Amino acid sequence: MLFVTSSVQLVQRMPYQGSSGRVWRLRLDGHIVHTVKYADKLVLLAKEEKVLQDMIDKLIEIRGCYGMEMNVEKTNMMRISRQPFPVKIMINQKQLENVVSFKSLGSVLTNDERCTGEIKCRIAMAKAAFNKKRAVFASTLDLELRKKLVKCYIWSIALYGAETGMHQAVDQEHLESFEMWCWRRMEKISWTDHVRNEEVLLRVKEQRNILHEISKRKANWIGHILCRNCLLQRVIEGKIKGGIEVTGRRGRKCRKLLDDLKERRGYSQLKEEALDHTVWRA
Repeated sequence: MLFVTSSVQLVQRMPYQGSSGRVWRLRLDGHIVHTVKYADKLVLLAKEEKVLQDMIDKLIEIRGCYGMEMNVEKTNMMRISRQPFPVKIMINQKQLENVVSFKSLGSVLTNDERCTGEIKCRIAMAKAAFNKKRAVFASTLDLELRKKLVKCYIWSIALYGAETGMHQAVDQEHLESFEMWCWRRMEKISWTDHVRNEEVLLRVKEQRNILHEISKRKANWIGHILCRNCLLQRVIEGKIKGGIEVTGRRGRKCRKLLDDLKERRGYSQLKEEALDHTVWRA
């Protein structure tokens, strides 16, 4: 706790701009983002390579006054952009490692801002957990009891943090395939039996509802965020001021979190209910 408190104070002591006049902080919906904290980790945000290097140099200088050093081996750099070329950031004559993904608090973050890697990782973990207790899930216990066990212990692993991401069509296919995989393994139905998915759903008396479960979780999560005046609310509703990266990429724009909520429930209605604590609790 002392280390985290000291690290936050050090970051807050950093000036808003360097000697060259470049502004270091990002403005999000009129608010200045000082830093992003992940438990005992600190994340520095910058729009340019030169700005990030100046921020790190100043942070090392301030930490030196407190007798603290920055561990190069535990410090990574990730560029979130459509252009994948690496960025050269130096600390004590050593270059920071450029990574395309890293795992923090059990979640996989990638430089393409997609959830595909996280979903595949979670599904693999859920399947491994299912296989460990396969004798219970595929036993002669009551069907309703086994379904509740699968949704409680297996789906909770696969859907951890799923409400905070925007799922593309391929991600939805992976999730629905995992849902059918659970029911087939539970009923001991092999792919060589040539049983259609509709027949499997009739046997377990279920419908495809894993995506619906994610939508309910997402609506509840957004409602709790809207009740608070925090950074997450500004990230969801706000805009970052700065230049727009133009790459000439064709096609439709990437779907965003609010786009999914507008289609399923209506974001304006959800926000009104969240602001009214009586209606939201009901």
